[in-house]
Parts: sequence; C-alpha cells; structure tokens
Amino acid sequence: MLTSSSNNQFGNGGAPAGEPQLAGQGAPAPIEAPILLQYWHVVLRWKWVIAGVLVASLVAGVIVTLLSTPQFRATSRIEISREQKKVTNVQGLDSEEEGRDQEFYQTQYSLLQARSLAERVERELKLGTNNAFFASHGVNPDKNALFSEDTKVLTAAERARRSKMAISLLLDHVVISPIARSRLIDVSYRSASPELAAAIANAWVNQFIAANMDRRFASTADARKYLENRLNDLRTKLERSEREVVTYANEKDIVSLGQNQSGGRTTVERTLVSQDLDALNTALAEATSQRIAAESRLRSNNARGAADNALTNPAINGLRQRRAEVAAEYSKVLVQFEPEYPAAKALANQLQVLDQSIAREESRVQTNVSANYAEAKARELGLQQRVAELKARLQNQQSDSIQYNIYQREADTNRQIYEGLLQRYKEIGVAGIGTNNVSVVDAARIPESPASPRLFVNLAVALVLGLLVSGVAVFALDQIDEGLREPGQVNRLLHLPLLGSVPDVEGGSTLDLLSDVKSHLAEAYLSIRSNLAFSSDHGVPRSFMVTSTRAAEGKSTTSFALASLLARVGKRVVIVDADMRSPSLNAMLGLHNDRGLSNFLAGENDWRPMVQETRFANLSIITAGPMPPSAAELLSSDRVLLLIKQLTEHFEHVVIDAPPILGLADAPLLSRAVEGCIVVAEAEGVAIRGVKGAIDRLRSVHAHIYGVVLTKLKQRQAGYGYGYGYGYGYGPGSDTRDAA
Repeated sequence: MLTSSSNNQFGNGGAPAGEPQLAGQGAPAPIEAPILLQYWHVVLRWKWVIAGVLVASLVAGVIVTLLSTPQFRATSRIEISREQKKVTNVQGLDSEEEGRDQEFYQTQYSLLQARSLAERVERELKLGTNNAFFASHGVNPDKNALFSEDTKVLTAAERARRSKMAISLLLDHVVISPIARSRLIDVSYRSASPELAAAIANAWVNQFIAANMDRRFASTADARKYLENRLNDLRTKLERSEREVVTYANEKDIVSLGQNQSGGRTTVERTLVSQDLDALNTALAEATSQRIAAESRLRSNNARGAADNALTNPAINGLRQRRAEVAAEYSKVLVQFEPEYPAAKALANQLQVLDQSIAREESRVQTNVSANYAEAKARELGLQQRVAELKARLQNQQSDSIQYNIYQREADTNRQIYEGLLQRYKEIGVAGIGTNNVSVVDAARIPESPASPRLFVNLAVALVLGLLVSGVAVFALDQIDEGLREPGQVNRLLHLPLLGSVPDVEGGSTLDLLSDVKSHLAEAYLSIRSNLAFSSDHGVPRSFMVTSTRAAEGKSTTSFALASLLARVGKRVVIVDADMRSPSLNAMLGLHNDRGLSNFLAGENDWRPMVQETRFANLSIITAGPMPPSAAELLSSDRVLLLIKQLTEHFEHVVIDAPPILGLADAPLLSRAVEGCIVVAEAEGVAIRGVKGAIDRLRSVHAHIYGVVLTKLKQRQAGYGYGYGYGYGYGPGSDTRDAA
C-alpha cells in the first residue's frame, strides 16, 4: 500500500493530478495530523525517557512508604443544627433566607479550625508539658532549651514556647471534613500515638461545644439591658410619629377609606376624594357613551330621514303591516271593479288614512331623537365640570400626601423596630440559654490500624507526579530537538514542496531494495519520481542535481534511485558523481574511479571514455575521478556547463550527485549548470536553521529548487498520512519488512 505522498502524487507540496506545478509556485498547506495523534507520536519518540521517569517515581514512592512513620487517625463525628442569632430580630436589607445556611456552616467550619479552640484543647490536656505528644509528632521541644527536660524546672517563657509549639502541631494535624449535603462534620486528628489521636479528637469536639456555649452566654448577657434602653427610646419615638400622621391628615382633609398593612408598611388604598372621582368618572363615561349614541341616531335621521329609525318602532311597523294588507286587498278589488266602485273607494280611503298615521309616527320618532341628544349632551357637560373639580382636589391632595407618606413611613419603621425588639425581649426573658445546637454523633475511638502510609495511594501519587515530570521533560526535549521530525514540517517550516519521504529500512543492500519494485524503498522513490514529473511544464527535468545539507543524509542513494527509476521506463540516463571530495557512487555500483569528472574539468575534452555502463539497463555513470587539489576551482569554470550541455545532447536525463551545501561552494556552483535542484534532508538530522541556511545559499545564486526529499524516516516519525506501517506491495508475496 502506498503512502499518502504516493496516493496524492505530490505529497504535501504537490499540485493536483494532471496539473503541472512549477518549482516557483506556492504549494498548498500540508494536512495536519490530529492533535492526539501528534501527541502519541511524541510519546513514542521519547518512550524510554517516560518509562525511566515513571520507574524512578514508583521506586521513590516505595522508598518513601517504607521510611515513613505510621500515622493513626482518630475521627469524631458531630452534628451542627442551623441556628440564626437574632438579638434584635430586625430584618436586614437582604432576603431572610439568602445565603443563611451557607454563611452559618462556613462560620462553623472556621470556628472548628480556630487557633482559640486549639489553645483550649492544649490547656485542657496540658499538651505543652507532655513530652509524649511531641514525640508522637517527631518533634523535640527542648532541642535548644536552656534547662533540662524536667518540666518542673521550666520557666514561664519556656512553658509558653512549648505551648505555642503544641498549638501549632494541633492545627497542622487536625482535619475538619464536612459531609456533603448534611449537617454532619468529621473532626479527625493524626498522630503516631493512637491513644493521643483519639484523646485529642474527643477533646477538640468537647471544647468546641464548650466554646459555643461560652459565646452564646456572652452574647445574651448584655442583651436584656440593651433592649430595655432601646425599647424606652423607641416607644417615645413611635408615639410622636403616629401623632404627626394623624395631625397632618386632619390639617389637609385627607380622609382615608382603607389602609393596607404589608411587610410592616402602611399604605392608603383609597381616600374619599379618589372614590368620588372614580364614581363620577364612571358616570361620565356612561353619559359620553349615551351622547355618542344619540348623536349617531340624530345624524342618521338628518342624512336618511326618519324611515330608518322607524324600522325599529313597533307602532310604525304595525301600521306598515296593516297598510300592506289593505293595499293587497285593494289590488284584488281593482282586478274586478273600477276605482269608483264603493268597495274599492273605501279601501283607497283606508290606505290614505294609514299613510297619514305612518307619517305622524315617523315625525314623532325624529323629534324624540333630537330631544334625547340634547338631554345626553347636557348631562355629559355637567359631569365633565364635576370631574374637573374633583381632579383639582385630588391633585392637591396627592401633593399633600407626599409629606403624609413621609410621616407614615417613619411611624411604620418605628413600629416595626419596636415590635421586633419587644418580641426578642420577651424571648430572652422566657427561653433559657442552656440549649446547644452541637451534638456528638460518634465519639473518637482508638484506631487499631494506621491510616498512613498507604502503599497503593503513595504509588498512585508517585505515578501522577512521574507523569507530570515526564510530560515536562518530554515537552522540553521535544522543543530542544530542532530537526525535521515529520513530513508535514517541510512545507510549514521550509516553505518548499515535499517531493516525498523515504523510510529508514534495515536488512539487505540498497541496490537490492531498489531493484525490488515491491519494497518500501522502491515505492517511496517511485512516488518521488512521479512528483518530480509534475515539477516542470515538460515533465521530469532533463538535468537536475541532488544535494543535501551535510554528508550521509542519503543524497547519493536518492540520486541513484531517481536515475535508475528513469532508466527503468526506457529513458537513457547518465548520473554524474560531482562529489569529488568524497565520491561514493563508484563503490555502491562496484566500478573503478580512475577517470571521471575531475579529468574533464581539468582539461580533457573527450568525456565519452569516462562514461561507464552499469548493470542496470539504460543507466550510465561518470564517476568523480581522482580527487583534485581544489574542487571548487574546477567547478567554477565553464567546462561544467559544457559537459552538462553535451550530455543532454546524448542522454535524455542527466542526474548530478552534488556535494553537501554547508561549508562548501561546490553545490551552488553546480546549480547554474542544471535546470533545478532537489534538496535531501534527513529526518531528525540537521537542525531546521541549518537546512534553511543551506536552502538560502541555493536561493542566493538563483538556483531553481524543485522540492525536498525527507530521508531515513522512521515509522514513529511519519505522522498522520505519511507512515509506512501498512507496508507497500500488492499481494501476499510483497515485501513486508517494517521500516526501522
């Protein structure tokens, strides 16, 4: 199976299939591996460092466990009922329930860890003079003492010093553990002596209860005297404020018809003026509705006559029905007789009388509509005048009510404070102060087994610390390492296309691996050759050189592999070993190096005798030749340009195995004779800044760089989408050797 660079035909730096990418064009951004996969590869890379740190941490945990003094823990469980102190029973600005429980219990937890409580326990058990107490904590209180260990001869200053040491030890070894969503609290004490641990835990609880009682007694002792003085002052103040309210209401004629008491506040719901205004306003709305209806009927009569209004009049409707009946009978008579016939004449007179009656009724209805409108309008005007008068009175009363409300609020406040203090005064007089809200649920017992050290807990802690230390170490080592670690860094850091990556394989010679078309190495270089075919507008360049930052990065192997792959498809290829300082291709192919490139550059004009055939079809080689005194001086002449020009006339492709770039001038000089360059970089080899420096040297001489080939890539370095773990090949008989 091919790697992602083979499947894409461009790796991370190529163009889409079928579209040539020139070397100067920008390459698309590489596909980043998932972050978790990147972390996993970092872990695999530094696995032995991580393992060493973890083993050292676990060994340290075991040693600490074996050397630690056994510690016993005694625990006493108590229950604290919520109690809210209300000496004055006066509501504050905040809600009565808001944060009450949380504040109360947080206060109790702090009191359980207070230094004053530790002082009470120390005095109760006389721990300052108890050498066994100090010994149980591994402390020698008399290390710098001026006197002997006999406590009878201790001075007051020495006893005070020992008491302070005992109090500090108590606070350091007591643990307060509230039980979630309950009123229970565990008070634990750790000591090397199980008897002392149980005694101190029980004494701690007992002294907490005693201290709670003392605080309650002290807080209520002065409460009665304080409340008595406050009640006398508030009583006088309340009487004065209530008198001011009544006096002001009488002066301003404020008659209250209803009051509402809510939350200790008195509010006037309705006054006499406001009630009269509501009643008159309702009557005015009704009168206005009646006037509008009468005006509508009057306009209808004026516009269309009384006929429409008469439609709803029972008398008119009855006359019209009678006329219709007489008219029907008259029509029947006219069918048989003449109009002068007596019966017909009588019916005609009857019709005339009915018409006159209908006209009189309609006139009466119209007159009645006009009278109703005039009456409704007069009533509306009268009510409007009365409402306006009451509005003026109500506005004046509302202005007066501002001061009235001030007096009323002052009276309500005084009354509320007075009633609260009076109620609390009664409670203090009736209720005793001997009750306690703290009770012991389980007294501490002498522990039978030590609570620490615990091997598994210490190992777990050591493991966590080891993971943290190893994480920091791996991060630091990974940041220090500046080499190319995975193919995705080529485009991101070097801003050059990635032509392909070559796995680091072990077993077998390089020639054998390249000869096996199913091997990892052959598949990798086949992918590189395919990507190189799209690096120019005419396919694989006619002449190109392969160079690297330093020696032993795989440039000679890459040069030979690309040349052999081109020859394998029927192309006539010649490879020139231009590394005259350290030739290697002749040894790789088992050829002599008597004559070669150095001879031609030194003055020999015929290069044909220097060409040697290899055991690979269509592949020839010109070796480096004898080592010259100055390779750079030979390469700086124009003869290298002449040689490449003549070789391209006889061969389809010319591949130059150039020397490394850093420290030498050979590669930049050779770059002017070829179409472009391929830079070989070893994974985890030269630092990024070194590779960038080499590329900058090529760019400074305007060399055309097709891309980078990343060599000696291990499977753990491959990263997402570049690994060779699935292997190359096409069937059961394919090469399944793993990359080193």
